[in-house]
Amino acid sequence: MRFVIQVVTEGKVTVEDRITGQIGTGYVVLIGVGQEDTRETADKMVRKMLGLRIFKDENGKTNLALKDVQGGLLLISQFTLYADCRHGNRPSFVNAGAPDTAKELYEYIIAKCKAEVPVVEQGEFGEHMQVSLVNDGPFTILLDSKDLK
Repeated sequence: MRFVIQVVTEGKVTVEDRITGQIGTGYVVLIGVGQEDTRETADKMVRKMLGLRIFKDENGKTNLALKDVQGGLLLISQFTLYADCRHGNRPSFVNAGAPDTAKELYEYIIAKCKAEVPVVEQGEFGEHMQVSLVNDGPFTILLDSKDLK
């Protein structure tokens, strides 16, 4: 599983000119599900993401977590995080999770986050979306489940 976490002052996702999710300060998170991912993988990833202390405190140090700043989450499914570009110029997506499994895990992640964070918005799985955001810093982190112990 891969999360691209972007600290933002605002974020929005639209589908066919309809806003499906919008937040102020918080994280815009692009979520890629791999073939071997499970609910246990999702639990580890959500726990790590919510525990990250990457917002600045009163001294300008990255020392505050999402809950400390009452931040929101905008969660967006993005299978292209599993693009394999090692051979040729056309990416392969064979390592991305099957759509049914990926959708189930994406929805599971949303539910887990809603149990912890007051403001959780989302994109629409499998749809063509437009994502806009103001990345604060910029501050972007890539979390990959293969790196979590």
